[in-house]
Amino acid sequence: MPQPPSPGRTVMYRLSEDDARHIAHQRVQSGLTGNHVEAGQQYPAVVVRVRSGGPDAAVNLRVLLDGQDPPVWATSRLPGDQPGTWSWPERV
Repeated sequence: MPQPPSPGRTVMYRLSEDDARHIAHQRVQSGLTGNHVEAGQQYPAVVVRVRSGGPDAAVNLRVLLDGQDPPVWATSRLPGDQPGTWSWPERV
């Protein structure tokens, strides 16, 4: 059985279309630079709050991008392998 998420843990988050648009818009507004972002790209994210229990919990995340961007909020996100979802990092 997969481990349930808990605050402070790092997971991988797949950007959604809305996330990518929001990031691009914020960069234009603030003059920040960073690598190109698009839906489906994975970035590390810190679990800030667990919204329900168990391994399939919805969580609030702070997504860490590759560039000058501040962390991006991703709220009430479920686990999965589609854009807009989180997963545990692969073991290496």
